[in-house]
Amino acid sequence: MSKKKEEQQKQEKIQQEISRIHLPRGRETFGVIEQRLGGSRMRVMSPDGKTRICRIPGRLTRKLWVREGDITIVEPWEYGGDEKGDIIYKYTPTQTSFLKKKGYLKQLEEFEEF
Repeated sequence: MSKKKEEQQKQEKIQQEISRIHLPRGRETFGVIEQRLGGSRMRVMSPDGKTRICRIPGRLTRKLWVREGDITIVEPWEYGGDEKGDIIYKYTPTQTSFLKKKGYLKQLEEFEEF
């Protein structure tokens, strides 16, 4: 393939990635991973000012790899929702920059600069 065609495919992939951004619905919120605690658990800061101990559900353990500073979608538990939750989705760096441009992450930027 020519270089021009490869660059065009790369741009299409980025556009496709941005157009399919998963946004929080219902009780779900954005979150930033503060610290990994081990055993698929981590401490996550939410825009509502709460710090939750979140885990990655079993169905996502091998698909979802997260690090400190990653932006995620967190679903608080029905019982103990202020303290615990599940990590459902992780945003890529391209998606994160798009969310910042559109203003979805304003609340998170107040707490911590990432």
